[in-house]
Amino acid sequence: MRALDKIRLTLEMIKFEHTIFVLPFTFIGAFLARGSIPPLEKILLIVLAMASARTAAMSFNRLVDREIDSKNPRTRNRILPRGRLSLRWVYGVIGVSIALFFIATYYLNHLVFCLSPCALIIILAYSYTKRFTWTTHLFLGLAMSLGPLGGWLAIRPEFTLTCLLLAMGVMFWGAGFDIIYSCLDYNFDMQEGLHSIPVRFGIKNALFISTLFHMITIVCFYYVGRLSMLSPIYFLGLAGVAIILFAEHLLVKPHDLSKVNVAFFTFNGFVSVIMFVIVILALPCI
Repeated sequence: MRALDKIRLTLEMIKFEHTIFVLPFTFIGAFLARGSIPPLEKILLIVLAMASARTAAMSFNRLVDREIDSKNPRTRNRILPRGRLSLRWVYGVIGVSIALFFIATYYLNHLVFCLSPCALIIILAYSYTKRFTWTTHLFLGLAMSLGPLGGWLAIRPEFTLTCLLLAMGVMFWGAGFDIIYSCLDYNFDMQEGLHSIPVRFGIKNALFISTLFHMITIVCFYYVGRLSMLSPIYFLGLAGVAIILFAEHLLVKPHDLSKVNVAFFTFNGFVSVIMFVIVILALPCI
């Protein structure tokens, strides 16, 4: 197989298009920390760090879940269950991605570099959580929250209430929509003894918990705007984001999961992009 074909299959394996969920929030962290547009060098290093970390995490997830995926009707046609990429290639992708991640964090600043092993452990460990805990969705949210937190620390290497609230908002946002998506695997997870909030509490209660998580998200994002002294544009846009999340929950019913993919991909893609745009428009120095 040609190298270009392997790269194409790798991008398909890691769902490269899903980068839209976290990358805008990573930049939100950086822009808020700076109060304006960060230097181009920082932006490029942040992109490299985020992309390499996500590539390592997704490749590792597909690697450790390949046997489970091969049994699940929803995932049995993924790249690794079908044997379209060798395990040796995937191990290589993980190794190169980790190396690039450490290089990027080294050149960002000392604090980010020192914390990078901890971040790597979290994003890789998530892949095992559904084997032993129904809080797996919160682990995914925690892994996603490292994007905006890392973006902030790359520009301003200190923890503040603002960056912690931003990270918390992203954590509950990611956990909330992951609960919705995991409802599709309810029967399979029950059969295989895997853990999730739908399995533990039932689909109806899981969707209610997801709604609560997204309410927490909006509250966190509201106070991020207040602490950052963003203009009214931000709060108007945030109201729009709240409406989108509300519509997402109206779309998915316990007895009808046919629109889960629309809710998961389309609605949440809009959330991240809109959040990025309103932060840019609302920053006082831009």
